[in-house]
Amino acid sequence: MKTQVVQTANASSAGVTHESSPRVRGYWREAWDRLRSNPIALGAASLIVFMALVALCAPLVSQYITHYAYDQQDIPNAFGPPSSGHWLGTDELGRDTFTRLVFGARVSFEVAFLTVALYVTIGTTFGMVAAYYGGLIDLVLMRFVDVLLAIPAIYLLILFATLQPFHLSPHSPGTLAIIIAIVSWGGLARLVRSEVLTVKQRDFVMAARSIGAGDFRIMFRHLLPNVMPSMIVAASLGVGTVILIEAALDFISLGIQPPEPSWGNMLFSAQSYFFHSALLAVFPGVAIAITVVSTNLLGNALRDALDPRLARR
Repeated sequence: MKTQVVQTANASSAGVTHESSPRVRGYWREAWDRLRSNPIALGAASLIVFMALVALCAPLVSQYITHYAYDQQDIPNAFGPPSSGHWLGTDELGRDTFTRLVFGARVSFEVAFLTVALYVTIGTTFGMVAAYYGGLIDLVLMRFVDVLLAIPAIYLLILFATLQPFHLSPHSPGTLAIIIAIVSWGGLARLVRSEVLTVKQRDFVMAARSIGAGDFRIMFRHLLPNVMPSMIVAASLGVGTVILIEAALDFISLGIQPPEPSWGNMLFSAQSYFFHSALLAVFPGVAIAITVVSTNLLGNALRDALDPRLARR
């Protein structure tokens, strides 16, 4: 009986101790708490999500809100000012500017997200393989990356857009994303390599190797989660960069071609009619600026949230 009472008392005291002990939060939970406590990050993320949803629903916006197709012309109403019928006015061919701006956002976000997904995949694979195996493999892969980074990206983009290797014509969002990704993954590969070189010497990797874990399991089960924060920050900052690159290629007529709208070719068309209607250049320019600034603010906030040292500082 005495033994039973002692066991009950010990169990109750253990329960009290367990309940009163502070709950340990995981790394991702703490990062999320730091991120959501940043009002600038929440505002930038909300704006990006809103613009992405509007771009995704561009056909519905055209059908049920503006009631104009992006290539529907009304020549007598060219250079029309903003009105109830045309919220942002019309362009040189009488096409609704708001409708074209929404479809331009659809192209820009499609190119940006697809490009980021491609170059994150390529850069992570190259960087992880080079750092994990080292030796000759690391030497060959990193020298290739050095050559890629030594050439200004804009020259490579113009070269690809002009020569169109492998029949990659840059006049569609998918192929344009592939072309941009081909010349943009080098920086991420070096970042991932440096992270993996640090992580692969830690005890948990040595322990996994000692119990017979294969190379594939170690890389994607143990190394990849530890370099994920750097990849997320690089991807979020890369969205704005890709939008600028896509707009630049469209502006020099090497990207998306009219009548399909994009923010870049809308700016290109507006420069010839600036004195007729300056708003034709203002609207796509403001859209590009807001999107790029929002993605950069979100990227900086993610960097601060995912790095506890920066959060404490």
